[in-house]
Amino acid sequence: MGFSVSGSAAIVFVGLFIAFGTFYSASTNSMEQVTDANTDWQDRQLAQHNTQIDVASAVYDNETDSLVVEVDNTGATSLSVEATDLLVDNEYRTAIQSRDVGGDSATDVWASGQRLTFNVSATSLPDRVKVVTESGVAATEVVTRG
Repeated sequence: MGFSVSGSAAIVFVGLFIAFGTFYSASTNSMEQVTDANTDWQDRQLAQHNTQIDVASAVYDNETDSLVVEVDNTGATSLSVEATDLLVDNEYRTAIQSRDVGGDSATDVWASGQRLTFNVSATSLPDRVKVVTESGVAATEVVTRG
């Protein structure tokens, strides 16, 4: 019971040390990813909770074949104009003639208390419109003839 027992014990301890180091690294990285994902989810939930929009008006003008939709940001969260979608009679609209916030068509920031105006071409009177924000908060309004 000399060198062979001591040598084999040393090899076993080195193996356990390497195994523990690998396990610790993997578990720490996994826990960090879970924590980051949980934080991101909480941030998205808070943004969704603080987001509220109201469709102020949806008016179709049959003389110009245009639909003007005005939406107010009544929540506490600033929203992206580009990430806000418009559905007309359950059809996603990509061909929007103009989209502006308080008369400014160059901005992408739709702050709380501001009004976003969509101007879309429409050949007939639609029934209703739906505006959806980047966080999934939506508002629906019946279209009136103007």
